[in-house]
Amino acid sequence: FFYSMMMNRLGLRRGLVVFFRNSMTRSVSGVYDIRFRVSVPSFRNYKTSSVVHHGGPHIDKSSSKLINIHWIKDGTNGEIQKITTSAYVGETLLQVAHHHEIELEGACEGVCACSTCHTILPDDLFSSLDPPSEEEEDMLDMAFGLEETSRLGCQVTLTEEMDGREFRLPAATRNFYVDGHVPKPH
Repeated sequence: FFYSMMMNRLGLRRGLVVFFRNSMTRSVSGVYDIRFRVSVPSFRNYKTSSVVHHGGPHIDKSSSKLINIHWIKDGTNGEIQKITTSAYVGETLLQVAHHHEIELEGACEGVCACSTCHTILPDDLFSSLDPPSEEEEDMLDMAFGLEETSRLGCQVTLTEEMDGREFRLPAATRNFYVDGHVPKPH
């Protein structure tokens, strides 16, 4: 009875071959703890998503090449600020910005769940990269000041060919979580 009740709760039909195992342990207070493990056959089609690295990929700095990139930002008086930073090949633009305290927010901490690391790339660099994923395009739809060559900084991984390239920051961002919240890198 208990087996069929759990099968019904999990939405599994009779006749479906399912490996079902339960184990019961009694705690000190006398309450039973029941744990279930269900494996569904592999013929079912499930959508998977790509691996997301919290904060971006981890780089071995002892073996990665150091390059320089330039950040372009419009100043408050109409002047243009150009900031040059060093970066390791394999880091994302968001990681580099956080390491050098560039005003690139990244409210989701690099997991492609917001548009606050929106960056504008030069035309030739944009066309040389792999196209943005569907998840990135969805987030870019919410970005402030979206342009044809916009990308999320957490999705652009630096290569040796990007040495000396310029990345433009938009005038503002939209943070639907908390206005003014700027996460600090770990």
